Amino acid sequence: MSTRRTFIKQLSAVAGVGLTASLGISLRGHAKAVLNPAWRLPDEGEPQQRAFIAFGAQRAIWGDFTADVRAAQGRIARAIAEFQPLTVFCRERERQLAEVTCGSHNVSYVVTELDDIWMRDIGANFVVNDAGELGAVDFNFNGWGDKQQHARDARLAGFAARRYGVAQPRRSALVGEGGGIEVDGRGTGIMTESSWVNANRNPGWSRDRVEQELKAMLGLRKIIWLPGIKGRDITDAHVDFYARFVRPGVVVANLDTDPASYDHAVTQTHLAILKTATDADGRTLQVHTLSPPRAPRDSRFSRRNPDFAAGYINYFVINGAVIAPEFGDPQADKAAFELLSALYPQRKVVQLEIDAIAAGGGGIHCVTSQLPAPGKPDP
Repeated sequence: MSTRRTFIKQLSAVAGVGLTASLGISLRGHAKAVLNPAWRLPDEGEPQQRAFIAFGAQRAIWGDFTADVRAAQGRIARAIAEFQPLTVFCRERERQLAEVTCGSHNVSYVVTELDDIWMRDIGANFVVNDAGELGAVDFNFNGWGDKQQHARDARLAGFAARRYGVAQPRRSALVGEGGGIEVDGRGTGIMTESSWVNANRNPGWSRDRVEQELKAMLGLRKIIWLPGIKGRDITDAHVDFYARFVRPGVVVANLDTDPASYDHAVTQTHLAILKTATDADGRTLQVHTLSPPRAPRDSRFSRRNPDFAAGYINYFVINGAVIAPEFGDPQADKAAFELLSALYPQRKVVQLEIDAIAAGGGGIHCVTSQLPAPGKPDP
């Protein structure tokens, strides 16, 4: 079976050149298409108009797991729709299947072409300003550095932005993904160097240059850089599997307690950085830790699968709820539920079985994204 890490190669050089040519500009010369500083990427916990899912699993990528991935997406979709509207992007030939799987209550369907399911990475990054306007940023998805077919997915950000009211989404000079972005909505971001300062996305770019572009596009004043790790997963260590803002000044960090895991040392390093870091307003961060299960359920998805992504930290915050995974480890599942319930006391924590998606190296946050409600953050 092909997973996210069994890379499906495409004519990647052609795809990259074609993307730039289609804009009529040079992306490398476009770095100063700066957003008005008043624009900002909201924190995920701010009010949302709706959530998004890309119902795009196909056998060429997922093999025998395809139906199970779709079923897991259906569970996520139905859980979200209990709290807020949801849009499901789907292929025309799978429109009926998508509705049977994801339901009709509080769910709308938009037909488009897709390569895969990773909505967080391929969707628009919607920004807002204090005037109540909505904007969007497109980071030129290139299949995590041309590791997987992506020509259709690369068009979704612009399509979604225009569909939901942004006539002219801004194209960043950077190549990157939404899963590589974590913000508090007040000017602070957390990013991994491995996924942004990487020649497979942004050749020749220094960290300082990447940082300036991210600040300009997302309305940030400070970025806390974590090293991440290159080449161990298809994303080159997206931040949404390592650190998440609960609210300004409060972070939850992944801490892998298995000494045999390559992430053990990585997460220890990240934790040390976060514990001494300050945000854009000079506050020392309050850091909580969330550890993966040591004994997840044995299944055909996890068995002999080094790509199985059993991480609780890849949860999705929506209006009134936190949609989180469970992995069949009673002790670890309970600990994750209790911590998330304590960190998000005004939201209901809903845990779902998503093993088929985890088999491909991702989680709930990876397969969702959101349309924020424009306006100012709460004081």
